[in-house]
Order: sequence, then structure tokens, then C-alpha cells
Amino acid sequence: MRRLPALLAAFAVLPAAALPAWWTDLNRAPGLQAAFTQRSESAVFGSLARKGRLALARGGRLRVQYAEGLLLVSDGSLLVQYDPDTRTAQRLELRRALAEMPLLGILVDPATLARHYSLRETNGRVVLEPRRPGSPRAEVEARNGRLSRVTWVDGTGARQELSLEGVQVAPPPAASFRFEAPKGTRWVNP
Repeated sequence: MRRLPALLAAFAVLPAAALPAWWTDLNRAPGLQAAFTQRSESAVFGSLARKGRLALARGGRLRVQYAEGLLLVSDGSLLVQYDPDTRTAQRLELRRALAEMPLLGILVDPATLARHYSLRETNGRVVLEPRRPGSPRAEVEARNGRLSRVTWVDGTGARQELSLEGVQVAPPPAASFRFEAPKGTRWVNP
């Protein structure tokens, strides 16, 4: 009986050990900065592409700035979404956001993904199979040992792709993760 806990602990480590080194490095990196392109392909809206920049750091800190419009900022406890076109902002507890949108964990805290997905390596990619119905399946890829692409199909059936370019593994300035509401911002409840 004494061997059972040790055996279970060793078994629990096996899936993580089977993942590529670049995936493990995501959990250890002090931060990351990159340009991105988000592409969406749907039967209703056709093909759309939006560009921007993102910065992330340990502790759930995130900044996603689209070239035209939307801004997402997390200080590690709150996630703020700001839309300059409508001058509206909303706050959401980061823990709640991760529960509602588990794929956000890829950028905020990859270690949390194991709660919502089973992870496996296939041809150098990490495949995330959802544990609960209704969550999207995703594939995560790297190029030159760094996160480069995430693909998934969202709840509307649209194929989504987030491609990173010019990835730098370095912690962004702390000010990147603070949101200063512009004058005239209207706060809305999510």
C-alpha cells in the first residue's frame, strides 16, 4: 500500500514529461512580448484578420493591444477589457475569466490548463482536448523553441488562429499591466 501514492505521483508526472521542452518553458519564462495576427474564418463573417501586440509576465499579467481598438489588460487579479470605439470598459476577476475562457490560460498561466484540458504532444504540437463539453479543442505550436501559433474553433463554429511574430522572451515593464481609464470611460457589468 505504501507504493500506491508514489506510483500515482509518478504516473501524474508522465503526461507533462511527454510534452515538448518549449511547452515546459512557457511556465518558466519571466515574460514574453510579440506582435500578433488573429485570423477568424466563419461562414457568417468570412475571413477577418486583426493585428496587435501582446505582452505577458508571470503572475497572470497580460496586455493585448489590437492595432485598431480593443485593449485587454490583466494585473494578475483583474482582467479589464476596454473598447475605445464605444469608450466602455469592463472588469472581470481573472480567476472567473479563466473558468469561463480556459484557453486564456495559454497566455496568462499555462499551468492552469491541466484543470480544463488533457494535454498531449502530436508532431511537435501540444493538443488540448477539453475535459468538459462545450469547451474548444486547441492546438498550440512553436517555432524555434518559442510559442508561435494557437488554433481552435470557437463556440460559433468559426476557426480562430492566433499567430505570434518576433517573440521576445523578456519581462515587459510593470506599467504594461496597469489600466488607466481614459476620461469619459463608461464601466459596464459583464
